[in-house]
Amino acid sequence: MVKAMTNILILSDTQQATRDRYKAMLLERFPHLTINVAGHHNDVGPYIANAEVLMCFSPPMADHVVAEAPKLKWIQALGTGVDNIVDLPSLGPEVLVTNIRGIHGAPVSEATIAYMLSLSRDMPRSVHAQDRNAWERWPARLLDGKTVGIFGVGLIAEHLAPICKQFGMTVIGFSGSPRPAPGFDRMEPRTDLLKVAPELDYLVALAPLTAATRGVIGAELFAAMKPSAYLVNVARGGVVDEPALIAALESGAIAGAALDVFSEEPLPANNPLWRTRNLTIFPHLGGYSEGYEDRAMPTIEGNMRKYFNDEQKSMINIVRRPASWGV
Repeated sequence: MVKAMTNILILSDTQQATRDRYKAMLLERFPHLTINVAGHHNDVGPYIANAEVLMCFSPPMADHVVAEAPKLKWIQALGTGVDNIVDLPSLGPEVLVTNIRGIHGAPVSEATIAYMLSLSRDMPRSVHAQDRNAWERWPARLLDGKTVGIFGVGLIAEHLAPICKQFGMTVIGFSGSPRPAPGFDRMEPRTDLLKVAPELDYLVALAPLTAATRGVIGAELFAAMKPSAYLVNVARGGVVDEPALIAALESGAIAGAALDVFSEEPLPANNPLWRTRNLTIFPHLGGYSEGYEDRAMPTIEGNMRKYFNDEQKSMINIVRRPASWGV
């Protein structure tokens, strides 16, 4: 039974039309809710004190949001990543956190392939040449016959690997718990990434950001990679040591990189990444695709119905349990 006074806050830095659509879809299903919308963590002031449920992506979150939410009981992350949510210092011990899983395989995989092709064919060079009305031609590198390492083997990686195989690539997975999976030629433990790095033509980061993965793709790894190798990060910005990446690109230690995620988002205008050679910046576009709200809504709606029926323990995709539930 929906409580008439339940306050929901949607915090998302997506387009206003997208935020409004989340609200409209929820009101269609739960017409008695009170729903407010904010596009930036600095805009939550009028709503956060009464918010019982918070729906958000992790990048626009900030600690003051949970610190100013005394009634907060549940956070429904709108993406898979929950870093910058579960690790916020002021997050109360009784706040339940759930996420969205299983809908990112196609959009993130397609984005990854697009980024790899952009790097191999130097597509930014074509755009810059067009800006100068200049006719330039150069030989493209192929994905066919190359080796790609996928660091972090979850649902998205399992969707991506068979696509890479269709391009004629050898696919190596790096996992905390190596196991056979379709599309992978072999699996290696994450701890062997440095040892296997000289084999890779492409390294795709897909691991979640944890204490163990923070900065793991750094100077030592770049030094071990081929000078002709490329990095694609569609995981979390913190997985890559960004100053080390800048140094590797500027020195030619690796051939190029495509970044979809960053340690600080939005990426500040004065960040040196904007000016780094052989780097293409994509503003967290990997999973941001048409119809995302429709794909996410079954999880959101199902969890809300369980929340309102006091069936929280049967909600799906629980990533942080209230302390009172025990272990």
